[in-house]
Amino acid sequence: GNRVGDLARGYFGDYDLVEFDYDKNKMAHKTNELLQKGSANIAEAAFYVDNLYCAVDILHKVGDTYEIIEVKSSTEVKDIYVDDMAFQYYVLNKYGMNVSDVYIMYLNNTYVHQGELDLKQLFVKECYTDEIKVKQEEVEDNIKSIRAYLNNRTEPECDIDMYCRKPYKCAYYKYCSRHIPERSIFDVYKMDWKKRYKYYHEGIITYEDIIENKIKLNANQQKQVESALYNKPDEIDKDGIREFLNTLSYPIYHFDFETFQQAVPEYDGIHPYMKIPFQYSLHIEQQDGTLEHKEFLAKEGTDPRRAIAESICENIPENVCVLAYNMSFEKSVLTQLAKEFPDLSQHLNAIADNLHDLAVPFENKYYYSKDMQGLYTIKKVLPALFPEDPELNYSALEGVHKGDEASAAFADLADHNAEEIAVIRENLLKYCGLDTLAMVKILGKLRQCCE
Repeated sequence: GNRVGDLARGYFGDYDLVEFDYDKNKMAHKTNELLQKGSANIAEAAFYVDNLYCAVDILHKVGDTYEIIEVKSSTEVKDIYVDDMAFQYYVLNKYGMNVSDVYIMYLNNTYVHQGELDLKQLFVKECYTDEIKVKQEEVEDNIKSIRAYLNNRTEPECDIDMYCRKPYKCAYYKYCSRHIPERSIFDVYKMDWKKRYKYYHEGIITYEDIIENKIKLNANQQKQVESALYNKPDEIDKDGIREFLNTLSYPIYHFDFETFQQAVPEYDGIHPYMKIPFQYSLHIEQQDGTLEHKEFLAKEGTDPRRAIAESICENIPENVCVLAYNMSFEKSVLTQLAKEFPDLSQHLNAIADNLHDLAVPFENKYYYSKDMQGLYTIKKVLPALFPEDPELNYSALEGVHKGDEASAAFADLADHNAEEIAVIRENLLKYCGLDTLAMVKILGKLRQCCE
């Protein structure tokens, strides 16, 4: 978000920046100085009037009027953005500014970086003046209700509902939902959230309530609720597991990618938020149980795509059994790399075509444990199968425990000093390595079930 905002400031040319200060009056004073000077573009223009404060991403001067430019790092316009712009328009009008138009600038997800970054192509600029003018009465009403709310010194009674999740998850949700039991209607796998809250307000909260009221569930949801409520033992469909195992052949290449995304594409051929692979782990398992581990972690601050593609081709032959967990992700990355590097495309596409999915036995409930809570992600399956194995505990890892943490760690890795980089790289290798070691262990558990 910061990167996008910083770049957007140069969209209209030179600009003056109002530096952040916890004292809003200082920021508003600085903005006023720049307005008096006739600044053509003011970034973070601050206005503080009648205890209402806003900072405009870009205030762009057009003749004797000004345009509000709201910058977002998303690739679409959401309703909450329009509300944000409507409030800014309200505050600036209250301040006495002559605002002619209000625009939103967001990322163009079809823009592909080639050569020098083109801001005019990177950003989409759309006018929302008419929509915002219509909202001015609503803004004023909201301000009145918020002020009344703030003047109430007694904690209001407000039950949880959809507004706790949209437009963003509320920071106080844990506090307000403290009365909800550990296993509740809110834990039922893939149930629509509106339906969950409907049942909740009808007093259907616990798994017992769900069964007693004969709530209609699909087969997977029914299995989840009943297995937990009645403390059922693990359910194992040996025929289904054997059918899956028979699709595999040795040696098995247990494979896992990590990717990161750039809001502002820095490399040629990249568009905003495109998945860029930077790391993989590979456990090669022979029929006698022998394991060989290979891995790749790109150099920080570089475009990793060519190097990782070459490493994959070096370590995975074309026609071998490659096993991934939820393989659609690995397949999409391999296919994308094949498009980007035609000289490696045959090899990469062959690997993609030979992918097998270790999630299938759990998705199809050939093996189900109540501890999986209706899910079949590796983060749920692994502890359910190996609850006491410290070697397979993601929580015991340092620094990186899940995929989004890995992405974030690599994305800004180049901004760290050498000592920090070494530690973060080690954490990334251990995390990704555990993903494929976990697959080896899970596959072994499935084989044991059929012995």
